[in-house]
Amino acid sequence: MIKHSKSSVRNVAGNTTHEFTSESVTEGHPDKVCDYIADSILDAYLAKDQESHVACEVLCKANQVILAGEIKSTSQVDVERITREAIREIGYTDPTEPFNADGVQITNLLGQQCPQIDQGVSGKAEQGAGDQGLMFGFATDQTPELMPLPILLAHRLSAGLAKDRKSQRVPWLRPDGKTQVTVRYDADKPVEVSAVVVSTQHASDVPHKAVETYVREQLLPNTLGDWHHDRIRLFVNPTGEFTIGGPSADCGVTGRKIIVDTYGGYARHGGGAFSGKDASKVDRSAAYFARYVARQIVKRRLAARAEVQVSYAIGIAEPVSVFVETFGTGDRVEAERFAQTFDFRPASIISRLNLKDPIYKQTTNYGHFGKPFLAWESTLVDS
Repeated sequence: MIKHSKSSVRNVAGNTTHEFTSESVTEGHPDKVCDYIADSILDAYLAKDQESHVACEVLCKANQVILAGEIKSTSQVDVERITREAIREIGYTDPTEPFNADGVQITNLLGQQCPQIDQGVSGKAEQGAGDQGLMFGFATDQTPELMPLPILLAHRLSAGLAKDRKSQRVPWLRPDGKTQVTVRYDADKPVEVSAVVVSTQHASDVPHKAVETYVREQLLPNTLGDWHHDRIRLFVNPTGEFTIGGPSADCGVTGRKIIVDTYGGYARHGGGAFSGKDASKVDRSAAYFARYVARQIVKRRLAARAEVQVSYAIGIAEPVSVFVETFGTGDRVEAERFAQTFDFRPASIISRLNLKDPIYKQTTNYGHFGKPFLAWESTLVDS
């Protein structure tokens, strides 16, 4: 019988301790396959026409890939070629599997963007928001990346699986996989990784013991850094076997990993997905900018933890509202006043973060935040 620890207990000093868990998935997960195809198509259009408006959705199952959505662009893109290249980059090339780069059947249902949507974005002197909605950005001083520790470590584990697979360091690894990290907190400070779950696809001739040994003796020490220790409760491929994976085994759809893409559940989410959308869609661009502003609040030490909410009305440039929560770690009013000095209008966000560049494939996997090479992760403190 597995003995589970209580989610919240009191220590001797009276401080509340608790555990928090976040998960990540590899690029071969069916939903991430779809996200990567969608962002690859977006990048291809932006590389030819920076004014392209793209809203691309993807569904994958067995040997089928369905592309749907709306695009407005002066350029033409061979979306079938881009789709196959994306699948090949992920690593689905085995012709004996239903889902492989050369063997999939692609149905293209991409059409023109609705004029009534476009008029709110392109038909005004000042670019309006591409849709109504609310977006959140978050930052915390738990880690140098200003990310919550559980999701940061879960991403490192997933990225480590991909690195070992693609480098052939562990040749029997296959593209699909999921990771999960539980961190114990004391007085809201991370003190220990208490549990890790790793489910990774593998070749059919590899025994469970070999997978478990690899994860315990190589993956964890190489990716968890100073957070690694021998007392971690480890669960590896809990069903015992994981040889059939990706869209060959399960259906994938764009936009189903929004918590993986952001803060692992540690902060709130407005509900809008990222991949396949150009920056006129504030679901994506405003979420990136809200993260940028939250980072500035923490970097300026206005708070140790900050969550920024911004909301929009379709076709209107100025946000409907901007709200900041500091969770008792700083002066909320001062932090909000600082946040409101930033220009949240879509055109300003796009210009400031260079969001018309074809940068989106590098955001798709292992989190849209916490990567230092992305503009919204800039360490500069400005206003």
